[in-house]
Amino acid sequence: MMLVMVVLYIIFRNQIIPQTRHALEDKAIAIARTIALMPLVSEGLSEGNSKEIQAYTSKITRRNDIMFVVVIDMNSIRYSHPDASRIGKAFVGGGQELALRGEESISEGEGLLGKSLRAFVPVYSNRGSQVGVVVVGLSMERVHKLIRQNEWTIIAILLSGAVLGAGGAMVLARKIKQMMFGMEPSDISKLLQERSAMLQSAREGIIAVDDQARITMINVEAERLLGTAGITGNAMTRHITDYWPELRLEQVLVSGEARQDQNLELNGISILANSVPIRVNGQIAGAIATFRDKTELAVLAERLSGISVYADALRAGAHEYMNKLHVIMGMTHMGLYDELQQYISGTVSNYQNEIGTITRQIKDPVMAGFLLGKLSRAREAGIELLLTEDSYLPESADPQVMHELITITGNLLDNAMEVLEGHSVKEIELAFDYDRGRLISTVSDSGPGIPEALREHIFVQGFSTKGEHRGIGLYLVRKSVEKLHGQLQIIPGLEPGTTFIADIPYTVKEDENR
Repeated sequence: MMLVMVVLYIIFRNQIIPQTRHALEDKAIAIARTIALMPLVSEGLSEGNSKEIQAYTSKITRRNDIMFVVVIDMNSIRYSHPDASRIGKAFVGGGQELALRGEESISEGEGLLGKSLRAFVPVYSNRGSQVGVVVVGLSMERVHKLIRQNEWTIIAILLSGAVLGAGGAMVLARKIKQMMFGMEPSDISKLLQERSAMLQSAREGIIAVDDQARITMINVEAERLLGTAGITGNAMTRHITDYWPELRLEQVLVSGEARQDQNLELNGISILANSVPIRVNGQIAGAIATFRDKTELAVLAERLSGISVYADALRAGAHEYMNKLHVIMGMTHMGLYDELQQYISGTVSNYQNEIGTITRQIKDPVMAGFLLGKLSRAREAGIELLLTEDSYLPESADPQVMHELITITGNLLDNAMEVLEGHSVKEIELAFDYDRGRLISTVSDSGPGIPEALREHIFVQGFSTKGEHRGIGLYLVRKSVEKLHGQLQIIPGLEPGTTFIADIPYTVKEDENR
């Protein structure tokens, strides 16, 4: 603001002050010309009569508030002067040379009355011959005073403009701030950056349109999903009916009603979408749609509900016995009946021993069947999964507790199997210890162990050292333990390996207590 004021002052001063001086010069010249045209002046100079000239010029001096009017002849002798005693004497101060040659001129000079701005105008007789010069003088002190007054006027105008401008700026700033909910520019910038980061990090696709159904925002996940479905190209400013007509977002603009859980088919991909109108001051200013691949939602639901844990166990058992059936069919085709009998006897014996061990120690049929599937999967992976001899798990009185226990045990076993991939020694030990309403489930592996720096992070959803779209198994373990009001511990082994201990309340079915 101060810089603007200084610049404006310099501009106005360089324009107005010269104009003030020119106006005073024009005034002096105009008065001198008027006097020079008066017949009594030219006749008085021609006849050598100064009395009438003195009376006339004195009157002009008083009425026009000027310093002096002096009339001189061609010899620079005064015919009028504010001090009558100076009449008849030579003009003092110089500058009349050009006027004596018939040219008007303006100059500054210092005479008997002080410094003055003087205008010189030649006087001609009615025959056209020059007979003298009229000199009109303005006090330089008065000239400087008028210039100073104009300078103060400029300053007053600029200060008034600054005050009014500052007041207007404050009112405008307050109005704008109210429109921006009281936020400063830095707050607005931060909010926009946070909004952009939030939209781009969302796992759902997001598309927003204005009131004309033109796309104003689309995040990375939306571009990925639509690109997978074959919809490519720059979406910004395009009409939504041209870009993705099946979404029918323009209908939300017209009706003003939200559309929830829309099932859309997009080039073979099932999409679940939600669309809502955007209202500003009660008016519909646009609409926004969020959507996600239904397949991804189904997979996530299975993992969160623990269904995938059961499914993996059943899949492993089915795969193992399919392999055994292939062996039996191959030996049958080759006629190796004696070897086939031995193979079936051994398989049945091992299976019975395995089932016998499981059913003796694990009284809950759901957990028993689940562990049989996990044993089959462990064998496929070349991992030795051992259930400790002193393990005992009575049947639970609450099926939901068993469901959560399977989620805990299954994810801990899966995590241990993943850790042992590529490891030379592949051993996992599982133990159940029930005592007086508490159940301790222990899973130990012979893997490389968990670095101390990571132990605080492994139960965070999405944290994984194995790549993207992982890091949910141990998170589900922690959530299930918390849901059962239990405790979860990690104990690093003396040798490479890790032990997870889940201690939970466990109510036994009444039949078990008899």
